[in-house]
Amino acid sequence: MNISTVAVIGGGTMGNGIAHVFAQNGFTLNLIETKQEFLTRAIATITKNLNRMVSKEKISQDEMDATFGRIKGFLSIEEGVVNADLVVEAVNENLELKKSIFQKLDELTKPETILASNTSSISITKIAGFTKRPKQVIGMHFFNPVPMMKLVEVVRGLETSDEVTELIMKTSKKLGKTPVEVNDFPGFVSNRVLMPMINEAIFAVYEGVATPQAVDDVMKMGMAHPMGPLRLADFIGLDVCLAILNVLYDGFKDSKYRPCPLLVKMVDAGKLGDKSGQGFYSYSK
Repeated sequence: MNISTVAVIGGGTMGNGIAHVFAQNGFTLNLIETKQEFLTRAIATITKNLNRMVSKEKISQDEMDATFGRIKGFLSIEEGVVNADLVVEAVNENLELKKSIFQKLDELTKPETILASNTSSISITKIAGFTKRPKQVIGMHFFNPVPMMKLVEVVRGLETSDEVTELIMKTSKKLGKTPVEVNDFPGFVSNRVLMPMINEAIFAVYEGVATPQAVDDVMKMGMAHPMGPLRLADFIGLDVCLAILNVLYDGFKDSKYRPCPLLVKMVDAGKLGDKSGQGFYSYSK
């Protein structure tokens, strides 16, 4: 099977970045959103990021124009996926939402179309169970910011075929990414390792061990981390961190994944990090 047309569902932080890299690397790209304002915002973000690449001479103006020529916007899943060879779902970490999307995709797409999820923690096997094509369902976990980050965590569900896995590995390489194949366990590899560290850093603040800045300074200067765990949590979104920790806690039934009460309170208070302007740090405009 040859992948030439890709549909991306969701134009948020991850979705617009995924759309960007597919279009930039020669794929016809259908970007699907629920409202025109969301689609307009996604296109504006892609424009800004491409302009930055032109200004830094990473791509030419002609390459930028060609990338835009490959992107089409849709406000309907039905229209956006009908000719897609690969669909990448990039919506919120909400199982019921993903269930409704994959059930629709199973009905609307070609029988041979591969269905991928950018989920950072939800079971690919469970998502595949919402379809009649579990062998063609796979995880493509990109990392933020997508145009810059090289890794794609390629997650095999229980029934994902070898052929589909190999094709997605090759496709990821065409995007200039480095794919790493992993099996389907809660949090996969990335978040199974990262989120307990972030959670423990939050516990250190909660228990009065140190301030957020002190925790981050220790990890940056002592452990050579490019970004401290609390600054990273703000960047990811504290609501996203909480959702992933809940998936880990529910999936393993192990108390070491129990979300820190401070994290729960901050999310309840709407202090979500960068996206809300306030998290462990303030991001006033």
